[in-house]
Amino acid sequence: MSAHKMQPSFPSLFIDNFLRAYYNVRDMKRFFTSESVTEGHPDKVCDNIADAILDGLLKEDPQTRAAVECCAAYNTLFLTGEVTSRAHVDYEQVARRVIREIGYDAGDFAYDKCRVITLIHGQSPDIALGVDASAEMKAGGEGYDMIGAGDQGMMFGYACRETEELMPLPIMLAHKLAARLTEVRKNGTLSYLRPDGKTQVTVEYDGRTPVRVDTVVVSTQHAEDVSQEKIAADMKKYVIGAVIPAQLLDEKTKYFINPTGKFVIGGPEGDSGLTGRKIVVDTYGGRCPHGGGAFSGKDATKVDRSAAYLARYICKNLVAAGIADEVELQLAYAIGVARPVSVFVETYGTGKLADDAIADIVQKEFDLRPAAIIETLDLRKPVFRKTAAYGHFGRDAFAWERTDKADLLKKYL
Repeated sequence: MSAHKMQPSFPSLFIDNFLRAYYNVRDMKRFFTSESVTEGHPDKVCDNIADAILDGLLKEDPQTRAAVECCAAYNTLFLTGEVTSRAHVDYEQVARRVIREIGYDAGDFAYDKCRVITLIHGQSPDIALGVDASAEMKAGGEGYDMIGAGDQGMMFGYACRETEELMPLPIMLAHKLAARLTEVRKNGTLSYLRPDGKTQVTVEYDGRTPVRVDTVVVSTQHAEDVSQEKIAADMKKYVIGAVIPAQLLDEKTKYFINPTGKFVIGGPEGDSGLTGRKIVVDTYGGRCPHGGGAFSGKDATKVDRSAAYLARYICKNLVAAGIADEVELQLAYAIGVARPVSVFVETYGTGKLADDAIADIVQKEFDLRPAAIIETLDLRKPVFRKTAAYGHFGRDAFAWERTDKADLLKKYL
């Protein structure tokens, strides 16, 4: 081979230099930020309603096909999307129940006062063609070939060793802060709080190791007659102090609590809400890419949702097995085709095996077809409302958080 042919290509040089720079960060100080929102945030109101409708449908008919969308603005909720089901669900009644449970019992968006407009129709027969019988089934396949992917697209999964949940620390802290805001509101500890709220956490890293919390941002809706000084003191005592371990906070940690100085008007009265607009909050807080597809309101034949759940399940088991300390997995599908068109693994230099070898293991040990995903994770059950706030990942309540395949995967080490 000539010397000229042995020279690496420009893309190869670029990738080599990028990876070399990336792995050198183990000797650098870095900062990473993630945010979360409460269930009363207008986007999350919509996610909650969409998933509550889906659960209601699945409870009566596990074979339901659904892609429910919600939009909330000021005093109006708009429900739309596609549903094919034998179930009979009063969509408006479900929506009003969810709004009440979240805590909107006063104002123009109150559960008994807001206007609800419904425009939901059956699934497109063109989409149903590919879901009802995959390309593989039409070519003579059987078993799990029965269902084709409900859409094209790419889905990502991720896991790492930063927390006991095998999730990135910034997003886990942001979620726990948001959940705590709701808890102290609903249990009466801070009765002046209102449903809307946002949190954000910046973590300082020494290389790849989280060492301290650099910045905490909390914005919470509140009654008009409470002072910002009291809110700040209560947030530090009852929310931040109850969630973030003391050893991660120091005299240099910065706090921004209701930084605009006032947050009385919230929820859909303050800003419009839309299903699926918090996909980075729903997943890994920006640490891992997102394919673009939203989750809430979609049944498990939509690989936007089910394959993202499976990808998390796979990554978590790979990390739990010790095959890598950090794993990112991409699965990609074509509409109407059961098997993924690509499987990509990245371990950022932490893998005990080569990334392509791990990708081979994934395809050997996990069935990636939609029908198999549904069975593996038991996704015909009405379990989706619980995912609609505080993250779809990192909580033991969900089947995709199990590490029951870790022992089997250890045989590859």
